[in-house]
Amino acid sequence: MTIQFLGKILKNPMVLASGILGNSRDILERVHENGCGLVTMKSIGPEPRDGHKNPTVIDLGHGMINAVGLPSPGYLNMENEWKDLEKRDFPLIASVYGSSVREYQMVAEFVSSKNPDFIEINISCPNSEKHGMIFGVNPQSSHDVVSAVKKVVNVPLIVKLTPQALDIGDIARSCEDAGADAICAVNTAGPGMIIDIESKMPVLAFKKGGLSGPMIKPVAVRCVFDIYKAVTIPIIGLGGITTGEDAIEMVMAGASLVGIGSAVRYRGIDVFQKVADEMEAWLSKHNCSIEDIKGAAHREESL
Repeated sequence: MTIQFLGKILKNPMVLASGILGNSRDILERVHENGCGLVTMKSIGPEPRDGHKNPTVIDLGHGMINAVGLPSPGYLNMENEWKDLEKRDFPLIASVYGSSVREYQMVAEFVSSKNPDFIEINISCPNSEKHGMIFGVNPQSSHDVVSAVKKVVNVPLIVKLTPQALDIGDIARSCEDAGADAICAVNTAGPGMIIDIESKMPVLAFKKGGLSGPMIKPVAVRCVFDIYKAVTIPIIGLGGITTGEDAIEMVMAGASLVGIGSAVRYRGIDVFQKVADEMEAWLSKHNCSIEDIKGAAHREESL
């Protein structure tokens, strides 16, 4: 089930979402060996950042809430990781974030020089005071940061969007107009909060956090559906994907590739191969290909 994406041939449409399994070559290679077609590093920022204090991740059963807080060693403190990643034999997305257009540009330019296959700019984090989502909810600020980064990178540029945008199709269109090569949608939803009723306190140390897992899949599918109508560039659809049928649904909404994050916890590190196999079984049963069903949910609208 090979897929062509922005000039690269991938063994399947499975993508490891950013922030799930870190930046070491060993773990990312293991993910690829377990059926992932394209792996994404944890987002890299402009300076060392510890992230938030524990507790940072809570399993709600029907999904998760997290406020990890974008921990990062800082883009100038990863030489060992980059040297090791030079030896990789799998396609790689390097994800970056910042708190200003200049920071995004500075980090992305440096990271681009380390030769990842793609750069993703995270303009959608809901659990940091000043990073990410402040750019992703406004068409002009989204355009500004994408345009600035596009000028300094030498690999295809992917923009990761937030479901909190009032009109996510409008945001995606602004990113495409600014030079984005693909859209990744969506980041965690929220922020949300859970309160311990005995202590009368929010459970997360940061108090609020992003929601992920099966409970946000309908939101993610709707976002991809809206983006597909607004842009011509490819979409990586993610949010709540756990099974092959979930992935088929996301492709029908308009996704070219399908991202997996929280499902690593629910189904193990081989979830990528499981979902790819389940997709292939469904496609075989219905005698069709991924290209046949991509955007299929829109066809009735065009009649």
